[in-house]
Amino acid sequence: MTINHVELDAAAALFHGLSDSTRLAIVRRLAGGEARVADLVGHLGLAQSTVSAHVACLRDCGLVDGRPQGRQVFYSLARPELIELLTAAENLLAATGNKVALCPNYGTETLHDEARHV
Repeated sequence: MTINHVELDAAAALFHGLSDSTRLAIVRRLAGGEARVADLVGHLGLAQSTVSAHVACLRDCGLVDGRPQGRQVFYSLARPELIELLTAAENLLAATGNKVALCPNYGTETLHDEARHV
């Protein structure tokens, strides 16, 4: 089997786009239905400019679509497969006991600290 580096690079870009916790939270929220940036700001408790930047990133990656309605834009997931990907990731995390969160290379510092105190 030959390794297709173009496909691997595209997959790496997809996972990199989802690697930020704010973008992941936006995707998870949009899995429940469309929302405006103002709705996402209220849900996430972050600044409008921060949420807008992350939504723009997701839109540029082709993961989120915007539907203008008057002066507002309602955002939704561009592809239903993204929900399946998130579900598969959550199942994998549950199956591995969230060990990836404790990974010294990719885990979060907060989770490392919590694990040390258990």
